[in-house]
Amino acid sequence: MALKRFFLLFCLIQALLFVLELTAPAQRWVVLPFTEGLAQASIWLIQWFDSDVVANGIHLYHLPSRFAMSIEAGCNGIEASIILLAAILAFPAAWRHKFWGLLIGLGSLHGVNLVRIISLFYLGQWNLRYFEWAHLYGWQALIMLDVLVVFLLWLRYLRGLQAPGQGIEP
Repeated sequence: MALKRFFLLFCLIQALLFVLELTAPAQRWVVLPFTEGLAQASIWLIQWFDSDVVANGIHLYHLPSRFAMSIEAGCNGIEASIILLAAILAFPAAWRHKFWGLLIGLGSLHGVNLVRIISLFYLGQWNLRYFEWAHLYGWQALIMLDVLVVFLLWLRYLRGLQAPGQGIEP
């Protein structure tokens, strides 16, 4: 019964958040500013090693090579965040544990996504064929694997808190 409840709640939360994400106000006030901030954060990190890069909105440019890429929906980490958020919120645990799971989990997820964006930025300058494969297959799988690993580590943490004979319920 608990597994069925978790699964239904997980699906419901995801559906609500994905629908909300697609609304015009969410796109204008949350998704676009977040994605632009992600582009700025990527450029800020890249500029530590390469001063020939700039960002404009969601676009990243390497001036000498004239390579450019944009961070689009599905590449900004929001969808992966929704999946992790839904999984943690749907699981029966104390709210303080959910809070820390989300804080650390979303932080690690977006850290990995920054590595993804920067690696794709340089891979695209080197070889477009490898860039396309890494973008469409390699990194998509790794980001979803990151969501799964974060959730499983959080479950393991919860299990460690559990006294013998007690459940995880708050």
